[in-house]
Amino acid sequence: MAIEYLGLSAINGPLVVLEGIQGAAFDEIVEMTVAGTEKKLGRIVEIYDDKAVIQVFEGTEGMALRNTHTRLTGHPMEIGVSEDMLGRTFNGIGAPIDGLGEIKAEKMLDVNGQPLNPVTREYPRNYIRTGISAIDGLTTLIRGQKLPIFSGNGLPHDQLAAQIVQQASLGENSDEEFAIVFAAMGVKYDVAEFFRRTFEESGVSSHVAMFINLANDPVVERLITPKVALTLAEYLAFEKSMHILVILTDMTSFAEAMREVSSSKGEIPSRKGFPGYLYSELATIYERAGIVKGVNGSVTQIPILTMPNDDITHPIPDLTGYITEGQIVLDRQLQGQSIYPPINVLPSLSRLMKDGIGEGYTRKDHQDVANQLFSCYAKVGDARALASVIGEDELSPIDKKYLIFGKEFEKRFVGQSQHENRTIIETLDIGWELLGLLPREELDRIDTKVLDVYYKPTTPQAAEE
Repeated sequence: MAIEYLGLSAINGPLVVLEGIQGAAFDEIVEMTVAGTEKKLGRIVEIYDDKAVIQVFEGTEGMALRNTHTRLTGHPMEIGVSEDMLGRTFNGIGAPIDGLGEIKAEKMLDVNGQPLNPVTREYPRNYIRTGISAIDGLTTLIRGQKLPIFSGNGLPHDQLAAQIVQQASLGENSDEEFAIVFAAMGVKYDVAEFFRRTFEESGVSSHVAMFINLANDPVVERLITPKVALTLAEYLAFEKSMHILVILTDMTSFAEAMREVSSSKGEIPSRKGFPGYLYSELATIYERAGIVKGVNGSVTQIPILTMPNDDITHPIPDLTGYITEGQIVLDRQLQGQSIYPPINVLPSLSRLMKDGIGEGYTRKDHQDVANQLFSCYAKVGDARALASVIGEDELSPIDKKYLIFGKEFEKRFVGQSQHENRTIIETLDIGWELLGLLPREELDRIDTKVLDVYYKPTTPQAAEE
């Protein structure tokens, strides 16, 4: 028979303290009844002697020391998962909020998951096409990879996330099952509505499972949202053999919720007030991406985080960069030039790209084109710096060509419309048109045999057409 504990000994923000508790376990879920009617869920986050500190998911509003009954469930946070969750919308702890009724669970799974055994991991191969040239061409997303987007307040990361959801696929010739798990943490109502409406209108809702934690939802719920989303993703990938792309936005909200709860617990803060275990908490989320040997499915992650004050050395992007395999960086200067998506390709990279592109995956010239575009765009920065000192008219003819190349590259390769879904062939062909603006002898990162096949000199006007 389950024991019910009457009353609480303390309430502090989203945390409550229960005394005289027996047989409790760390991370165990408790059911709380407030004033005899309202039901709330909590999670034990700390135990010492006969005291337990409990995080209340729905918040402590309406709770008092004498009006709360608490019952231990004997198990950690679990969620019922099913393939039917695709096409549905849930709140931050996995309860349906789309008015379409409850989900009939095929299996109950612990949201904390199990870390993938490194021995059973398979090296990521094959790419996921996003239809966005700056990503597909220069920072290619590979199945099983974790590739974050570093953004800033006011930059169009929400639009970019929505475009990736609408356009992402396993490529033109793939017949494998593909789906998307989308988790939003701490977003405003209008942003959540933008995502829901965009997915519905574009017809992709049927293969998207959405988890939405709004800005006015309890902070503690935010900490569980990415874990709930990843639990569904792992089930679909490793038990239903699907390829799942997980988009998590905004990981900064997740980290700030962790800071708030840590502060309520009275823990000693680390950098910028975040708890010392921020790194391990982020790692437990990011490391749930990957491919398991002998299983057809995969989990690929695109976490999105807004850098406070555009500071890439801030603890959240800094620690994320250590754990993940590259990054895509959005740039405020490009945004100011009305270039969408404003991806700054020079600090962006995909560390697994080299093994999932080229012959048999994309096209044999892909790596050469990417290397040459990076090299040429780096020289554009030098030419612009020189022009700012001596004036554009005093530049050498080749530097002037690099200025033209830089302008066209930002406008035509990086820039594209929010509804433009480019194939990898179109992306590479645009790359060759832009390289044609430069003399052949400047293209020193490409094999001469590849140049013979693809290189054609172009003028700015021809490249435009």
